[in-house]
Formats: sequence, C-alpha cells, structure tokens
Amino acid sequence: MKRHIGYSIVIIFLLIFLVVSYSRQQDRIKQVLSQNERLLNENRQLKESLDINSNTTQQIESRREVQQRTEAAGEGTFVERRTYFRRNWKQFIAVSTSDYKTGFFGGIKDLKIIVRNQTEYPLDNVVVSVEYLRGNGDAFKTEQYTINDVPAKGTQSVSAAASRKGQKVEIKLVSITSQPMNFCWAANKAAAPGNPDPYQCTPKQ
Repeated sequence: MKRHIGYSIVIIFLLIFLVVSYSRQQDRIKQVLSQNERLLNENRQLKESLDINSNTTQQIESRREVQQRTEAAGEGTFVERRTYFRRNWKQFIAVSTSDYKTGFFGGIKDLKIIVRNQTEYPLDNVVVSVEYLRGNGDAFKTEQYTINDVPAKGTQSVSAAASRKGQKVEIKLVSITSQPMNFCWAANKAAAPGNPDPYQCTPKQ
C-alpha cells in the first residue's frame, strides 16, 4: 500500500514537473515569437525608411539636374539661351517613326515621320531622309520629307508615302532650320574646327 502511495507521489511530481516545464517552454516560445515579430516590424520600417530616402534622393537629383539645365539654358540674355540650345540641340530635337504596317510579302504603309522639339523655339523646317529596306537589309528606295512649323516644346508629323516593297525603314536627319533660334544645321555641313557655336544662321560679327 505504501509502495503504491510512493509511486503515486512520484507520478504526481513528474506530472507537475512536466506541466511546469511545458509552461516555461511555451513562455519561451512566445517570447521568441514576440522578438521575431518585433524584429520583422523593425526591418519593415527600416526598409520603408530606406525606400523613402532613396526616392527622396532621386527626386532631389532629378530636380537638381533640371535646375542646372534650366539655369544653364536661362542664364544671361536671350541670345545666350539660343546659344545653349544650338550647342546642345541633339538633346532637344529628335526624329522618329510611327508604328507602321508591313505586308506579308513586303510593303510598308501608314508610316508617319515625327519630329519632337523640346527647345524653347519653333523650328521652321526639318528635312528627314527615309530609307526603305528589304528583308536582307538592302535599300529599296530613299525619299526625303520636310516637316514644317514644329512648335517649341511640341511635335509635328508628316505622312510618308506607302511603299510596295520593303520590310522596315531607317530615318536620318538631313537638315534643321530655326530662324527664331538662329539655328541652321545640315548633315553635309561640317562644323568649323575650334568654333564653339558653328550652327548659327547668321554668325556674330
């Protein structure tokens, strides 16, 4: 009888020990989970802060670049702004094509030539060469188109003739003229060596 009581007491102590151990283990697990959740939240907040700082830095750099570009374009007198755009015209004037259709056996239609002018001055005319190419890259024909009255900070386009042959086109600028900007550029006119502003229609006296 005493032996059974002794066994019972031992079992009860073991059960109490197991319950206490399990309870402590659960507490430790909860603490670990809580710490993990806190670390995850801190990492998330840190990432959001880094993203915000990165975006802010990019915005500051973009604004600084725009400001420097504007100051460079706008400093001094009216003539100096024109000089800036003449010297850096490739950054502000570009030509491209619209999406055009090609036939199953060749041929091009619905082609438009587009001129984008991001200077502060209108362009009187822009001459563009359009080369129609076969599938092997050979030229089928070449035509020139003139786009007139391209507004400042705007675009202008002209429709190109359809071609019964050709798989793609290549375009090249031939010449640009802008009297308001005193700008006359031509692909076949080489810039004079040592002249910092070679594309004036009427050079300074």
